[in-house]
Amino acid sequence: MTDTNSPDTSSPDTSSPDTDSPDASADQAVALAHQLFDAARAGDASTLTRYLDAGVPATLTNSAGDGLLMLAAYHGHASVVADLARRGVDVNAVNDKGQTPLAGVAFKGYADVAAVLVGAGADPDQGSPTARQTAQMFKRQDLLELFGGQ
Repeated sequence: MTDTNSPDTSSPDTSSPDTDSPDASADQAVALAHQLFDAARAGDASTLTRYLDAGVPATLTNSAGDGLLMLAAYHGHASVVADLARRGVDVNAVNDKGQTPLAGVAFKGYADVAAVLVGAGADPDQGSPTARQTAQMFKRQDLLELFGGQ
């Protein structure tokens, strides 16, 4: 039995002037961006895939210049990093601090993610500090070997 007095919550109410205002649209866009950054951090490939396939740019960056790839890499999500690289995201892109995804991975020690990035063309000598310098600092011989030695 259906209660005819309860509102239909299956679709958004577009009759309100607030939902059509530029401010509401901007707020929705910001909320979506935050959702996608959170999905990258969490390795939520299904959410990212759904939105990227629908046209959200894979190059989306936050206020610190961290892109989806940087966030996924820094949190150790190799499969998400591989998907973003296949979509053409620049694996050598630097954030506002001059850091690359590969340097972040070297700091965190995710060898599997480093291998994906290097395989996609990431340069261990880009950024500041570089991934190579970071691996040397933390004595990550496995990463230095992946990067082609000392």
